[in-house]
Amino acid sequence: MKRYIKTFVPLLAIALSFGTSSCVGDLDVDPIDPNYADVNPEQLFNKCYATMAAAGNGGADGDSDVDGIDGGTSGYYRQMWNAQELTSDEAICGWGDEGISNFCDNSYDASHPMLRGYYYRLYTAITFCNQYLEQFSDHDATMTAEIRFLRAFHYYQLMDGWGNIAFTTEISSNAPQQRPRAEVFKFIEEELLDIEGNLSDAKAKKSTDSGYGRVDKAAAWLLLARLYLNAEVYTGTPQWDKAAEYAQKVMNSDYKLNTSGVGVWSAYQMLFMGDNGETNAAYEMIFPLLQDGKRTTSWGTSLYLIAGTWKGDLMHENPLDPSATNGTGQDWKGQRARKELVLKFFPSGNAPLGLPGYEMKKEAGDDRAMFSSVGCTLENEEMGVFESGFSVAKFTNFKTDGSSGHDSNHPDMDCPLMRKAEAYLIYAEATARQNGGNATSAGVDALNQLRLRAHATANSSYSLNDILDEWSREYYFEGLRRTCLIRFGKYGGSTDYQWSWKGGTYEGRDFPAYRNLFAIPTTDLTANSNLVQNPGY
Repeated sequence: MKRYIKTFVPLLAIALSFGTSSCVGDLDVDPIDPNYADVNPEQLFNKCYATMAAAGNGGADGDSDVDGIDGGTSGYYRQMWNAQELTSDEAICGWGDEGISNFCDNSYDASHPMLRGYYYRLYTAITFCNQYLEQFSDHDATMTAEIRFLRAFHYYQLMDGWGNIAFTTEISSNAPQQRPRAEVFKFIEEELLDIEGNLSDAKAKKSTDSGYGRVDKAAAWLLLARLYLNAEVYTGTPQWDKAAEYAQKVMNSDYKLNTSGVGVWSAYQMLFMGDNGETNAAYEMIFPLLQDGKRTTSWGTSLYLIAGTWKGDLMHENPLDPSATNGTGQDWKGQRARKELVLKFFPSGNAPLGLPGYEMKKEAGDDRAMFSSVGCTLENEEMGVFESGFSVAKFTNFKTDGSSGHDSNHPDMDCPLMRKAEAYLIYAEATARQNGGNATSAGVDALNQLRLRAHATANSSYSLNDILDEWSREYYFEGLRRTCLIRFGKYGGSTDYQWSWKGGTYEGRDFPAYRNLFAIPTTDLTANSNLVQNPGY
């Protein structure tokens, strides 16, 4: 069954247990009292995973692990996604929520509420991990390795977003010191290399298999590959050879690209459906965040991807049932595609109007082009109007037999946080950067494997710009885009690339390079005198 824990950790209010005087700021949270919260290793182990998939101990409608921000909004994946996608050339949203427009026009600052929520969510998760490692590191070697991976993963995302960050591996009342980005990079690298031997073997699994949803060696290899791919940004020194090496380990692992569709559903579509943990699509998922409409629920994980991108009276995306919507009772009319994303599939600007997503992909000649243009315009002239931009029909709670999930509100679609396809792109890019900016023959083959499984035409060559476009075609709306744009020099600073509403104008304009890092929240600067704000804020 797709759930993390049968009974959530009792009374577990672990917050940023660096001490309430150090990093909590104005968030109304309390550190754990080990004499009060009687937890066992299995409970705390599960909590370390569950905090990434649910806002708090009671699932979607329970208390959030992070106070001071709405429980539905505070979910880890939702805030990671906002920070990566709404700030990029892929997604735009017209909601009036405080901070959404600042994401969309790249005007976020040190008081941004959602970035503050994301920042504290990551540190809260790290504190759960530190608590486990302090109390139960001798309990089970594999479990300890997994928790060390999760902590390294969270530190990776903090380092990626904020650069020089507060860092600790202990539960302490002392304010943590700020560590340079390169030093945190080294910690993450050493942790992943050190735990590799104690992680489970890389083995593709379905939800019916033991260990599904838990990280193994392949997750460590993929995070190392991602780390090395961005090493030049993080440390000033590129490590393309190591990025390619660890990507190749993932490519050669037991995990598999899903290449066979079922009925009307393409192999690519199956990765984002309500039964993606039960079909062969699961074998591509190296690290899914488990969701179950009855047992593991969240307003900020898979439902955010499905409902947030949907408008029920426009989008009917089940070819087996023309009246159906997305397999849930939720349609929030929020995120949709920026024009520049659609043009990755229609470079001549000839994206047709009035088509559902399952017809659009035929026009694009690419199964990944899952955009609905029914009642929509290609242009994003009005940020606050959902129909101003194509809808994204990539995520659905329908299952491959055409049925919907078993709850009217919450989906069964497991959220694909890390999947094998990323390794193919990392390998192709890293080797191209060692080859004068052009894909090697092996890199061409890796990219073509992704294109061919989407029934797109194979190419004989790829430049670095082509590879950046392939990143978008394969991974749009999956939470990687901002990092990619920064690595390619297409984000902050003087660039040769604009997109709709970039920098606050419809035509798009450059914004300062200092925005390649987020601002450390003012609340944390006030609480911890060891911290220095990033330049420009």
